[in-house]
Amino acid sequence: MPVTYVNGALLDARDAAVSAFDHGLLAGDGVFETVLLRAGRPFALRRHLERLERSAVALGIEPPGAPTLRNAVADVVGASGVAEGRIRLTVTAGRGPLSSRRLPGEQTVVVAVEPTTAPAASASVVVVPWRRNERGALAGLKTVSYGENVRALAWAAERGGDEAVFANTEDLLCEGSGSNVFVAIDGTMLTPALSSGCLAGVTRALVLERLGGEEADVAIGRFCAEVVEEAFLASSVRGLQPIASIDGAPLRACPGPLTEKLRAAYLDLLASTDEP
Repeated sequence: MPVTYVNGALLDARDAAVSAFDHGLLAGDGVFETVLLRAGRPFALRRHLERLERSAVALGIEPPGAPTLRNAVADVVGASGVAEGRIRLTVTAGRGPLSSRRLPGEQTVVVAVEPTTAPAASASVVVVPWRRNERGALAGLKTVSYGENVRALAWAAERGGDEAVFANTEDLLCEGSGSNVFVAIDGTMLTPALSSGCLAGVTRALVLERLGGEEADVAIGRFCAEVVEEAFLASSVRGLQPIASIDGAPLRACPGPLTEKLRAAYLDLLASTDEP
């Protein structure tokens, strides 16, 4: 039975609702995390809760305690019976006015789960014409202000893409709409530094800390099939997904040897621990 946690109560998903005056709905005033559910267990939940707290504090929202969220996740997963899927944790500023001004009061906390299928063997990506603002107030935060991502992903899909990729205001590679991007250049697997404006992805961090990727000390410039030797997308639900083409042009290798090595190490990590 689909079950959702809303402000301390477990509800049938059909009955779960938040106020029409919730500031997350009215102004995108909230943060969220998406956690991989594997074999009935959340993966890297500690890292996700830590990032949720960082995003909430940066947005000026009092974060719920980690024990509360852990218990909510356990209750929702246990009641839903879903074994393979995604868990979504959302925290908003709560009830607000019909404006950008925030009212004091309790936050809205929602935890939901849904089943997912295995990601495709590879992805085709499209570079969108809009730019991430690496100097913006929301740069690097995982907020519910996702309209830009929705528009970009639809634009990419209209052009045969599975994911949209953004450059930043300096026209340098930044990130996907819901993923980080790793590229192989001159035999080294690189990903844009956080100064590019990209999200500090949990899977990105695991690749950098545990699996052997490198953060680019210098910004990565043109993102195109003529320059990139091999590449992959990294996110909690995708895992490490090889990129087959950029703007319709196939890459020389998909998956390439560096991608295969890192992906095998990531799958070993998934199998060995729930809290890497």
